[in-house]
Amino acid sequence: MKFKVLSEIEAVGIVPLVVLEDAKQAAPLAHALCDGGIPIAEVTFRTAAAAEAIRNMVKECPDMLVGSGTVHNVDQAWATLDNGGKFVITPGFNPKVVDWCLKHDLAICPGTVTPSDLEQALDFGLEVVKFFPAGAYGGTKTLKALAGPYASIKFVPTGGVNLENLSEYLSLKNVAAVGGSFVPDPKQVKAEDYKGITASCQDILAKVKSIRG
Repeated sequence: MKFKVLSEIEAVGIVPLVVLEDAKQAAPLAHALCDGGIPIAEVTFRTAAAAEAIRNMVKECPDMLVGSGTVHNVDQAWATLDNGGKFVITPGFNPKVVDWCLKHDLAICPGTVTPSDLEQALDFGLEVVKFFPAGAYGGTKTLKALAGPYASIKFVPTGGVNLENLSEYLSLKNVAAVGGSFVPDPKQVKAEDYKGITASCQDILAKVKSIRG
């Protein structure tokens, strides 16, 4: 299942970064993302509401790809799986978390930024990793440089990716998808503007399809 999940994420090209203080917002937000054509949510463990938010999204939209982000330990990975999450994204490369996810058939996209990180990824047989923080570590210039020695790996750059430079990242062959807080817009989430979120997703998805041809 883990490889199928990552392939589905690549097919969409965008990983919405979801930060919720109130898990009650999860269900309507899930519908807003799905209605906008981006049925994916990386619910971050930056708040105490993360696990419940994952559970609510999965219950409300069972066909949606719901997973977790900002995962630092196995307990958070377990909470993801226990609440129906289908993938885990970490800010850095934590071998314990990667190993646990692979053993439990949970898709894992660990944070990488150096060749040493990528060597670990290869040891675990990973084909898709996160590149974070992308902007601070050279952005597309670094990704182009890594394409040669790590041709078998695709990246999900996050951190410094926005609507203005979206095309620069998605135009690269070794970029599977991009992530960022630009979708859903935190202001729209706070205002519970779900129609606005849906409209924004539709616009962003149209841009992604245009970039990818």
